[in-house]
Amino acid sequence: MKEQPDLSVKVAGVRFSNPVLVASGTFGYGEEYCDLVDVSRLGGIITKSITLKPREGNPPPRTVETPCGMLNAIGLANVGVDRFVKEKLPFLRRLNTRIIVNVAGSTIQEYVEVVKRLSRCKGIDMLEINISCPNVEEGGLAFGSKPESAYECIEQIKDHTSYPVIAKLSPNVTDIVEIACAVQQAGADAVSLINTLIGMAIDVEKRTPILGNVTGGLSGPAIKPVALAMVWKVAQATKLPVIGIGGIMNTQDALEFLLAGASVIQIGTGNFVDPQTSVKIVNGLNGHLKENRIKRITDLVGRLKTG
Repeated sequence: MKEQPDLSVKVAGVRFSNPVLVASGTFGYGEEYCDLVDVSRLGGIITKSITLKPREGNPPPRTVETPCGMLNAIGLANVGVDRFVKEKLPFLRRLNTRIIVNVAGSTIQEYVEVVKRLSRCKGIDMLEINISCPNVEEGGLAFGSKPESAYECIEQIKDHTSYPVIAKLSPNVTDIVEIACAVQQAGADAVSLINTLIGMAIDVEKRTPILGNVTGGLSGPAIKPVALAMVWKVAQATKLPVIGIGGIMNTQDALEFLLAGASVIQIGTGNFVDPQTSVKIVNGLNGHLKENRIKRITDLVGRLKTG
């Protein structure tokens, strides 16, 4: 019997059976997809964003299909941290895969309080901090829009948890490398990028925005070239493990992100197109390694030839 390729990767001391995760906001709390996907085949699940208090989210319509992608303006709708711990986490603990909880807030104090409550719980492997949220104390600018606020947010969170912390970065900035360097200095254990790009859609007959929130986050294949470039730049400029996100729909896309420097990838919009996308990519990566006689998936990470 031939030896199987090794798909496992390690990020900030956490070992994943393979580098394919499902992105926050696209897989609910995990339970919603369990009849559709064998979650034990996934490297990990990232929950939808959890806030201190429950949130109803933005008014509908909340999603709209666009050429090569989709816009969403969900507005961080979630049950809040206390209900998450009581009602959602017990189910997640039973799954045979890594669990990463995405955390959001409107003030640093809110982020810290959510993190403190989660850090008292078992069954969590890492925390992903959504610093694309509007900072109410800074006039609505996202925490991740300036190096100073990104640094402060991650630094204070690191003081209140023993879980590895992933900073999820926004592409809606002048220089994402500058932000990545700031969160590295603040103690982040990894970065995931990119979050969605700001976009909008208009109904020309009604002359109104299609989304209830007017603007939303653009995801899907349309943003893949932007995401790839940012992953490559950040991987070159920092020592942090990079988790790549943005329009990954198949094995080819996944391989491009790995070569650009991502240690792990996340499937987002692909989950809506085909719930089996993530598992198909796991199978595809395994097949690619076999076909090319590559022993370990880590042998591909950052191997882009630019010279």
